[in-house]
Amino acid sequence: MAVNEAELRTLMQASLAGNAMDYRTLLSRLSANLRAYYKGRLARIGRSATEAEDLTQEALMAVHTRRHTYDPAEALTPWVHAIARYKLIDHLRRTRASLTDLPIEDAEDIMALDDHVGTESAYDLTRLLSRLPDKMRRTIQLVKLDGLSVAETASQCGMSQST
Repeated sequence: MAVNEAELRTLMQASLAGNAMDYRTLLSRLSANLRAYYKGRLARIGRSATEAEDLTQEALMAVHTRRHTYDPAEALTPWVHAIARYKLIDHLRRTRASLTDLPIEDAEDIMALDDHVGTESAYDLTRLLSRLPDKMRRTIQLVKLDGLSVAETASQCGMSQST
């Protein structure tokens, strides 16, 4: 999604608060990005722009019907991308599209491209870490994510290495 995350979150939060104009703006911005996402994905496997438009509408309906599940404390883009990705997968299953429909030289490109895995992983990691007590979250952050040794982390956090 090429639109600014902060802008999208602001629009979503305003729309959840009942601002209809911001909700229309949000859906308009999302539709442009979803359409481009689907056209790109479908073009790689020789599918039509009509399918991209159908998927865009399905994804927007899913955003609309599931907007109550969005956590305003979290990033909006990964949430929307997850919906878009699942809609694409469902569509391809329904239409029985598979990699066997592709020329073999294109299959590797499609299999290798998953440009949102890192974003989704970071989103999941942040969400899971936020559920931990502060001390535990900080030590995991320092050792596993920042690469500090256990001794450095213990010293920085004012605790023993065994703790």
